[in-house]
Parts: sequence; C-alpha cells; structure tokens
Amino acid sequence: MKQYNKSMSDTNENKTIPTDQLVSLLLALKEDAQHQIDESDASYEEIRQLFFGKESELTHLTQFMRFVPKEDKQRVGIVLNQVKQSLEALLSKKAKESGIVNEDWMDVTAPGIRPPVGHLHIVTQAIEEITEIFNKLGFTRVRHPEVDWDWYAFEALNMPKNHPARDEWETFLINHTPGVKEVHTPGVRNIVLTPHTSNGQVREMEKGILPIRMINIAKCYRRQIDVSHTPMFHQFEGLYIDKNVSIGHLKGVLDYFAKAFFGPDRKTRIRPFHFQFTEPSFEVDISCGICNGKGCRLCKEGWLELGGAGMVHPVVLANGRIDTTFYNGFAFGWGVERCFMMKSGTQLDDIRVLYGNDVRFLEQF
Repeated sequence: MKQYNKSMSDTNENKTIPTDQLVSLLLALKEDAQHQIDESDASYEEIRQLFFGKESELTHLTQFMRFVPKEDKQRVGIVLNQVKQSLEALLSKKAKESGIVNEDWMDVTAPGIRPPVGHLHIVTQAIEEITEIFNKLGFTRVRHPEVDWDWYAFEALNMPKNHPARDEWETFLINHTPGVKEVHTPGVRNIVLTPHTSNGQVREMEKGILPIRMINIAKCYRRQIDVSHTPMFHQFEGLYIDKNVSIGHLKGVLDYFAKAFFGPDRKTRIRPFHFQFTEPSFEVDISCGICNGKGCRLCKEGWLELGGAGMVHPVVLANGRIDTTFYNGFAFGWGVERCFMMKSGTQLDDIRVLYGNDVRFLEQF
C-alpha cells in the first residue's frame, strides 16, 4: 500500500487531488483488500483495523474527499460507499469462516427472543376450572380458616370429643397460647390444621343468609403420605341449603360436575355409606376413564371412588342455627388433586408427583 501513501503525500502538499486519481486509488484498494483478506492468516480484529482503523488507507483516502471538486463529490462518494460495503462484506465472510460473529453489529429488524413464560400450576388450573363449573350452577366460592377451632372441624359436625369417627382424619393439633377461649363453649379448646373443608359448613350457616350455595376450596392437612395421599392437599366443599332439597338435587349436581370436568361420557353413582355429619350419606363413584365403565385392571369393576356426599345432618344444621323445620340441604367434599388424577387422559398414578416441582412434568399441562 506504499503507492497510496506516496500519492497521498504528493496530493497533500498541493491541497488538491484529481477526481480520477482518487477513484483509481479507491478501486485499487478494493482489489488489493480482497487478495489480502483471502490470503491473510491474521485475526479478524487485526484485519479490520488494517482496513477500517484510524491509520488505515481507507481512512486516509476518505479524508481527501474535501479536496475533490464540488461537481465530482457525488461521483466519488458513490465509489467510496461501494468500496466500504465491499470491504464490510469481505470481512463478514472472513468472520463467518473463522466462526466469529461481529458483536458490534445487530439486525434491528430481526424478531426478538421471547423470554420463557411460565403458567399456572396444574392444581391451580384445576381449582379455577372447578370454580367456574359451580359458578354456572349458582354456587359462590368462599374462603374459611385453614387453622380453626376443634368446634368447627369436629364438634359442630356431630363428632364429639373421643368419638371414633375422628380417627379417620389423623389430625394435626396446634399449640396455642393458654387462656385463649373458644367462643362456643366454656374452657380452652383445641386448635387444629383443618383436616377437611367441612369446617366451613357451620361458619357459612352462622352468617344467617339463606339459601346457601357455597363452594369452599382450601388446603387441608392430614398425617398421611403414599401414592394417593399427601400431608397437605386441596379439597372443595359444596354446600346447598334451601327448602325442600332432595337427593335428586344432589345427584343432578354431581352428574353435571362429572360431565363438565371429567368429560361428557363419564357417569357418577352414589352408594350408601356413613359419615357422622350427613344422613343419609353416600360414597360417590365415577365411571373409569380408561375402560368407560366396562371394567379394567385399574378399576376392576368399571368405577373409581371420587369422594363423599350426603344430606346435611340435622344436628349440624342446628349447630349452624338453621331452622330444620323449614330448611335442609346436601353437602359434598372431594380432593382437588384426586379429581385431577381421575380426569380423562391424565394417566397420573402418584399424587406426590404434583408437588415434586419437576419442570419436565409440569410443562406437560
């Protein structure tokens, strides 16, 4: 490139440059650069400095644009831009061949990279779907304490102290400050982590607003853990109190929920059972989603147990200050996680997986 330097030195002394000479130097630089870039073993950054640095030939030639006659500036400017673009293209090609990306260049028209977006946990999704289904039937979602007095969790539900029916719930008891009085009966009472959402039944009745169509969804706690139980789980409690409520109404609600949540081909049945807080009481079964009720390895006879239900016991109504002469009702309580496991297509055989926080599993829903 020494010929460029000599030509420029002579021109610099005269403070002028013929247009054709500058154009020839630019085109010669372009041709010379192509050979140098193709054959050079220098690094990308070294080559870039050679042709675009402050002391490069291109920079020196660009400075002589001011000495070009006014009528020729457009012509020389076009050639200068073409040379720059040609050198940029040659350098980009060299960078790609060397596995180098020019970090200073960015295509602002390229689509951006979307940040990862999460979604609601599958249990929360199930809760929202359950709430929406019962809203269509006129049920209102309510919330009641998850740490509550023994009275609401057991005694008000027709389970006195030392009653054997309490054994089923394997309840967590809470240590509380001595002297804290329970409002319904004299003396210090136990406080528990609610083992079921049925503690909301009497609390809702105590509001004194009739009729009642409530759905209470909350966490529950029991000292159990296996493939179908966790120490903490979610349950939804339905309560309907009005005049002349029948078992037919209960069955209609169960069937509507089953078809809306599990699928239109699923059916429910009720079997006689015993719960201390309902009379009569029922176990609710749902037709198996694997064999559609025909019987298979999972269900044996075509049915899977879903949860409990029944007509609210008169003692429970009385404890909620409901006049049993005019009003009666039904209640049901099922586990959210268990309902989700039984949903068609889920194929979930261990409830503990729901709380394992394995992203590979959670991303499937």
